[in-house]
Amino acid sequence: MQPRDKLSEARLRHAAHYLEVIRGCDALYLQGGENLTRALATFDLEMNNIEKGQRWAMSRLQDDVAARRLVSDYPVAGAYLLDLRQHPRERIASLEAALEAARRLKDWGREAVHLANVGLAYAAIGEMPRAIKSHEQALTVTREIGDRRGEGQVLGNLGLAYYDLGETRRAINFYEQYLPIAQETGDRRGEGIALTNLGAAYFSLGEPRRAIDFFEQALVIDREIGDLRSESLDLSNLGIAYKELGEMRRAIDFYEQALVIARRIGDRRGESIVLGKLGAVYYGLGDPDRAIESHEQALTIAREIGDRLCEAIALFNLSNALYEIRPREQAMVLMEAALPIFEQIESPYAARARETLTKWRTFASE
Repeated sequence: MQPRDKLSEARLRHAAHYLEVIRGCDALYLQGGENLTRALATFDLEMNNIEKGQRWAMSRLQDDVAARRLVSDYPVAGAYLLDLRQHPRERIASLEAALEAARRLKDWGREAVHLANVGLAYAAIGEMPRAIKSHEQALTVTREIGDRRGEGQVLGNLGLAYYDLGETRRAINFYEQYLPIAQETGDRRGEGIALTNLGAAYFSLGEPRRAIDFFEQALVIDREIGDLRSESLDLSNLGIAYKELGEMRRAIDFYEQALVIARRIGDRRGESIVLGKLGAVYYGLGDPDRAIESHEQALTIAREIGDRLCEAIALFNLSNALYEIRPREQAMVLMEAALPIFEQIESPYAARARETLTKWRTFASE
């Protein structure tokens, strides 16, 4: 290990101080309610210093044990806020550095945490095979060290990855393993997540009323613990289910509640997703102009945050809405842009986009 000079000592103290700042913000965020908005305001004010401290520690990872500990600590101390504010590719870089640090420190618990979070970050950009690989490694470690709560969370993450790949029954199997572990360990946040994910899975299997039961249970828990981000997701999911049942106005009400929360907490990905769902409802109600407006907003946000899956879905939805009222060539261009993205990230939506394009091209040639 190389000795630190005075400048390095000062930077170490700076990084250590802002580690505690983000730790405090994350703890406040988890209290929910008005504490959540206070946490976000403080984090946003100090974000430059937090990121500067984290970057400095990463630059000293190879030869400074104290910096190595900071590299491993930062993603855990700011788990919720960094996930909310950082681009997934930034998260991947810092998490992979944290994973290396944990392994050098022989901290197996942290290794499992970082592996799981690397998996979530890869899932957020649609790279499901890499996400699954990280989650499987995390599951092995959690079981080796007897971390039941961590094991449950990783099982839930694996369920999400397989759900995104279209393997819904396999996803349900993982969620059903996660739920009793969350209940056994008193993990209320995890219990809410498992219920939400079960609802989404059963909805995709054509059981909207069963899905609503799971979403309503999750909503009670998330409001109880003050988790606004999860509450927004629950409301959005209820909107999806009621749309499927033909209750469009009720669906819009849930979506608008979800959108207010997503914007309040700065959840850009969540905002893009809800806008896409609103667009689909307006399209179903025969209001293509409002549908197009919502999908265009969703697309803009997806591109700004670099979310490839959300971008492709927004392109797909926007092209369908445009096909009915604009020159159809314009819609085909958008669908042609969506298809390669779906293919690159191995999304099951690729088949739908390909099928739609084939149909449109057939009509155009007749």
